[in-house]
Amino acid sequence: MGYNDANVNVLNYLFTVILLFVCALIPRLALSQEMPMDTLRTESARFETALPTEPDTRTQYDIADLARAIFYPNRNKRDVVPTVITIIPNIAANPTIGFQIGIKAVGGKKLGKDPATFMSVAATSATITTKGIINFYFTHNVFTEGNKWNIQGSLVAARSVVPDYGLGIGVGDYSSIENQVLTNPERTGYVFHSLFLSFREKIYKEVRKNLFAGAGVSFDIRRRVEDRFSPTPVTPYTIYNKRMGYSNNHYSSNGLLFNVQYTTRDNQNRAYRGMYADAGFRLNQTWMGSTKNALQFTADVRKYWSLSSRNPEHVIAWWNWGAYLIRGSLPYLELAGIGKDPASRSGRGYKIGYFKGTQFQYSEIEYRFPIMTNKFISGAAFFNIQSSNDLVGTRLFQQWQPGGGAGLRVLFNKSTRTNLCLDYAFGKFGSGGFFLGINETF
Repeated sequence: MGYNDANVNVLNYLFTVILLFVCALIPRLALSQEMPMDTLRTESARFETALPTEPDTRTQYDIADLARAIFYPNRNKRDVVPTVITIIPNIAANPTIGFQIGIKAVGGKKLGKDPATFMSVAATSATITTKGIINFYFTHNVFTEGNKWNIQGSLVAARSVVPDYGLGIGVGDYSSIENQVLTNPERTGYVFHSLFLSFREKIYKEVRKNLFAGAGVSFDIRRRVEDRFSPTPVTPYTIYNKRMGYSNNHYSSNGLLFNVQYTTRDNQNRAYRGMYADAGFRLNQTWMGSTKNALQFTADVRKYWSLSSRNPEHVIAWWNWGAYLIRGSLPYLELAGIGKDPASRSGRGYKIGYFKGTQFQYSEIEYRFPIMTNKFISGAAFFNIQSSNDLVGTRLFQQWQPGGGAGLRVLFNKSTRTNLCLDYAFGKFGSGGFFLGINETF
């Protein structure tokens, strides 16, 4: 069997698996719309004696309440059954993608009757733009009853546009023309068009209270990679590919995942308290269709402190994410960097891929606070910092780049703590802009 045939068979299998999973999940999400409110509490019974109680969501106001007030002003509020699915338009516009329109849905539910079970969440979106960009994704984080098993995964299929600003953290190396182009101290922007398919699935088993061990697979396949606008063929992308032995047109980054996870978060969408930590290894293997072998270590740690028992929405949240290549090599567009965390939410203040390298370290702290007493509008202020190597002269932790900003939150679904987040963030090199998303960044 040839290399291309093997990839086709793998992709067919992956699509079959994800289709079966989606079909199994959708009926559960539909039924969850009829759940009584007391079963929607995300406060785990394990921690009720030590932590403040969950606020009564009946005193809160979300988008559904606003819609009912406008279109059904005479309806009795007691007749309303809380929904755990939020469906919204997915609209955006910028010079790179043109005008984007689509639909997005997010949902959450506790599986089973054990009150200690963490909430399971899922999200999906499909969009198209005026410049022909098409994107679909589906993500899930499912806890079975009693947290015995945790299943995490995502599927992305896109005709994509990827920005690029060179290798490293913005420190130029002038030892040669190629090294100067590679490190790109002027932060010249490049744009890559490609067809992209990503599939990731991990299954964890609880081995001790709140501690999980798991394994899985990850496939990142990119085809028809094109740099349509660069006036020269000598770019950071082509220099890296020449040195590492990659094709400029296509690659695959496929491997095995082995992880350990610890979690006590009270909610997967917007935690008030608790901790989340996930660390593990990724082993890219040529026998799985990967272009190169590689061994990478990643670590994701998040901690949440609620500052008030009366208003637990006052939260200090801290996040540290890092990815470190131990041996082998990774494709240029799959190197660790801004926006390369599992949810692609790191680095507010910069575009995806603005900083990247084989070694990357990222930290962020955020203060979240309610503005309106009914929690319909809240706010956040945040600061982040990152470091990366560039394979030429700059090492990890040698140079840091900051970012920060503030934003507003609109409560979309009080039962699942789903927020619409609108932030303005800025960084170095004149970088900045508005960032729109569903649910908190971390």
